[in-house]
Amino acid sequence: MDNYQIADIFSLLSKLMDIHQENNFKAKSYASAAFNIEKLPMQLTEMPKEKISEIRGIGESTASKIIEILETGELVALKELIEKTPTGVIEMLNLKGLGPKKISTIWKEMGIESIGELLYACRENRLKLYKGFGEKTQQNVIETIEFYLNNQGSHLYAQVEAVEPQITAYLQKLFSPQNIALTGNYKRQLEYVDELEYVVNSSNEMIKPKFLSAQPPELLEETPGSLLYKLLNGLKLRLYTGTGNFSKNLFETSGSKEFIDAFNSICGAPVYSAIDTADEKAIFSIAGINYIPAYLRETAKIIDKAKAGPLPNVIQPSDIKGIIHSHSNWSDGSNTLEDMAIAAKEQGFEYLVISDHSKSAFYAQGLFEEKISAQHKLIDELNNNLTGFKIFKSIESDILYDGSLDYSNAVLATFDIVIASVHSILKMTEEKAMQRLIAAIENPYTTILGHMTGRLLLSRKGYPVDHKKIIDACAANNVVIELNAHPSRLDIDWRQIDYALEKNVLISIDPDAHSIEGFKDIRYGVLVAQKAMVTKEQNLSSMNLQQFEEFVQRRKNSIML
Repeated sequence: MDNYQIADIFSLLSKLMDIHQENNFKAKSYASAAFNIEKLPMQLTEMPKEKISEIRGIGESTASKIIEILETGELVALKELIEKTPTGVIEMLNLKGLGPKKISTIWKEMGIESIGELLYACRENRLKLYKGFGEKTQQNVIETIEFYLNNQGSHLYAQVEAVEPQITAYLQKLFSPQNIALTGNYKRQLEYVDELEYVVNSSNEMIKPKFLSAQPPELLEETPGSLLYKLLNGLKLRLYTGTGNFSKNLFETSGSKEFIDAFNSICGAPVYSAIDTADEKAIFSIAGINYIPAYLRETAKIIDKAKAGPLPNVIQPSDIKGIIHSHSNWSDGSNTLEDMAIAAKEQGFEYLVISDHSKSAFYAQGLFEEKISAQHKLIDELNNNLTGFKIFKSIESDILYDGSLDYSNAVLATFDIVIASVHSILKMTEEKAMQRLIAAIENPYTTILGHMTGRLLLSRKGYPVDHKKIIDACAANNVVIELNAHPSRLDIDWRQIDYALEKNVLISIDPDAHSIEGFKDIRYGVLVAQKAMVTKEQNLSSMNLQQFEEFVQRRKNSIML
C-alpha cells in the first residue's frame, strides 16, 4: 500500500468524522496527516515502524493507525464509520462544492441518504430552507449532481429525451434518414435507459471513420454486429450495424427478449425476409397479428391479445384535462397559486388541484390549520374570477408512522381531494409498510394514494409492499392510485397497473409539480401508462371539469353516509 492510498484512508476518516459530528480536533488532525503523508519523500512501507511517530505532523495516535494499516491493510476506526454511514451519503463526498459539514446537515437534518434524493429535494426547493444553503448553492448542487450522474451510466427517460433529437439529427446527417432508426429501451418507453440504441444500415468499417473528429466519442465495444460508444455527455450510444438485415435488426431490438422469442416461435424468420424497410406494421400484417406498438413489446401475453383483436386505444398526453397534485409557494413550490392556475388554464387544462404539503412536512413548509383556512379563502376568491376553470382544495397529507393522517377529520373534511403519501421514516419492513399504507387507505377521507412505494428511480428502491394487497384495499375503499409522473418517481410501477385495472381501480396520472414547468412531467406518466394499456376512461385526471366535480361530490356524499 503506497502513501497515496494511506493518505486517502485518513482523508476519508476525517470527512466521515465530520459528517458524524465526532471529535473535531481529531478529524482535523487526520486531515492534516493525510496532507503530510502525501508529501513524504519516502514510502511509509519502507520506514522502520518506530520512526513513523517522529514524522512531522504525525503523532502517536496517528502513527499507531498507520501501523495498523500497514499490518492489516485496513483501519478498524474507518471500517466502523463506513458501516454506520449510508452508501449514498459517502457517495456525496464525490460532489464538488459539498463538504462534510454540509453533507451532515443534508443527512442528519433533512433525512436524505442518496445523491438522487438530494437532487429531487433541490428541485422541490427544499435545500435552500436550511441554514448555510441559499438559492445559488441549491442551483450549484443541481448542476454538480447532474454532471456527476451523467457519467455514471443509467439515465432517466426524461434526461435521454432531452438530448435524443440532436443525436438522431446528427446520425441522420452522417448516414441519411432512411438508414437510421431508433430502437431499444428508449423506443419502448422504459423508465430509465442504459444506452440510446439505433439500427444503422451500414457496416462497422464504414461507420467508424465517420466518428473521427476533433473530440471523438470513446469506442467502448465492438462486435461483428454492433458498436458501443460513450458520448462526451456520458450517455452510451449503441449502434446495431450491418447491411441487408435492417428490418430484422430493427424489429428484434425493439422488443424484450421474451417478446421477440415468442414472436419468432409463432411467426418464424420468413416474416422478415419479405420486408426491406423500417415498416414494422408490415411485419405484423404478414404475420396475421394486429399491430403491437414498441412500448407494449414486453411479454408474450400481448401477442395473444393482438391475435384476438385490435388493442385498445391507450391514453395520450392530450387526454389529460386537469392538473392533480401540485405544490405552490404556500409550501415548497416555486410559483404562486394564482400564477399556477393561470398557466394551467392557458395550457388548455380545465382545473388545478392544489395539494400543498401537510403540517408534518416541516421541511417543505407544510400547512398548519390557520394557513389552510387562509389558502381556502384565497382559492374561493380566485375561483370567483376564473371562468371555465376551477381550483380544487386539496392537501398531500403525510401518512404518519401509525398509518393515520396528520389532520383531524374536521380539517380533512374541508378538502375536495386528500392525497395520502409517505414522506418520512421510509426504512420499513414490508409488514410495517403494509400496515401503514392500508390504515391510510381505510381512512374515509383518503381520495388518492400518492406515490405508492416512495421510490426514486436510480436512487432509492422504495419501501417493500405487496402491491396486490394494496390494490385490493384501494378497490375496497374506493381509493384512486396515483401514477406519480415525476420522471424520478413514475410510481406506481407500470408493471403493477394491470392488476389495478383488473380490479377497476382508477389511476390518476399526476405531475407532482413544484413549479409551472413541472406540468410538462404529465407526459412521462402518460408514456409509462401506455405500457400498461391504460385508457383515458381509466384515468382520473382525464375527466373533464364537470366529470371531476361530480367525482368529488360523489366522494363527499359517500363519507357522509
